[in-house]
Amino acid sequence: MSNPSHIRTFIKLGVSLAAVVVLLAGWGIFSRMRAQDALAQEAHQESAIPVVVTKPAAEAASEDLVLPGTLQAYTDTPIYARTNGYLKRWLVDIGAPVKAGQLLAEIDTPEVDQQVLQAEADLQTAEANNDLAQLTAKRWKALLATKTVSQQDADNKAGDAAAKQAVLASARANLHRLRELEGFKRIVAPFDGVITVRNIDVGDLIDAGTGSGKARELFHMAAIRRLRVYAQVPESYAQDMKVGDKAELQVREHPGHFFEAKMVSTANAIDPASHTLLVQLEADNASGALLPGGYAEVHFKLKTHPGTLRVSANSLLFRPEGMQVAVVGQDNKVVLQTVTMGRDFGKEVEVLAGLSADQSIILNPSDSLVSGQAVKPQTLPQTSRNGK
Repeated sequence: MSNPSHIRTFIKLGVSLAAVVVLLAGWGIFSRMRAQDALAQEAHQESAIPVVVTKPAAEAASEDLVLPGTLQAYTDTPIYARTNGYLKRWLVDIGAPVKAGQLLAEIDTPEVDQQVLQAEADLQTAEANNDLAQLTAKRWKALLATKTVSQQDADNKAGDAAAKQAVLASARANLHRLRELEGFKRIVAPFDGVITVRNIDVGDLIDAGTGSGKARELFHMAAIRRLRVYAQVPESYAQDMKVGDKAELQVREHPGHFFEAKMVSTANAIDPASHTLLVQLEADNASGALLPGGYAEVHFKLKTHPGTLRVSANSLLFRPEGMQVAVVGQDNKVVLQTVTMGRDFGKEVEVLAGLSADQSIILNPSDSLVSGQAVKPQTLPQTSRNGK
């Protein structure tokens, strides 16, 4: 018979060998499974598309819109002569402040003076002829009552009296015209302002006119106590422009100093060529610090829509479902979200709904991008956002 101790030893040895075999088999299965998982994960990572992501920007409570503006005098006009002659004298030069009605220059008009004298003589002749004609017509009318003259003769005298009266009225009107023309020898300021141009000197031949032909501008005047300011506002901001709103002006000649301006009117129409809205502002310039004809920066303080976000324009996807953005969700999977757009600012657009500030949006998404697609997000440096 076999020794029982030997049998137990063989049994223990068999159990140990079986346990080793089971452990080796389990380890092999675990290793293969782990390798398969690693291979699947590596394949998943290899299939993920690298993308650049960024966060939406929250709008500030107010926005400072800065636009170039043109300063213009409130009234700006050239001054021409209304009569012919020679310049007798000029009394103001460029930069001189003048009051309305102030004498600027005088013109010597010998021809007009002679025409006035002739018109006065013609008026005296017309008055004498009219007096005689009226007296004759009255006498013939009295003779007609006694049947001493015919009706035809009396009518002729009455007609002659009416004609002489018309000639008298014409002579008076002609004299009045020439006296008015003679009054134009005095060049006076039409309003309060400053002289910006003087194109004449003593002895110059002066021709009447308004800029056409051989007539030339004598002076140029500008009213500068108030200035008009014109600016072209982009179409996306047109609805924010309200008459009565305040703005600030800044000019290069006065760094760090702001001048107050008030919007007085808008064109109420978008220029189809530039897609801008022309606005007019007024600024007080009693100090004379602002020079008409120059440029200024016009600062508009605009209210923004609370709770709205701004995203880069190159993050938008145009899909049949509407405007969408690609958001990186859980496990770095793409989620396409439909958003409600607000104003378009060029490089950025306003998002009114459909997006939260803590989401990561993909910049320059591919047109083939779909929801559920795996991506490798890379954060865009703050200094490089939107190409800045």
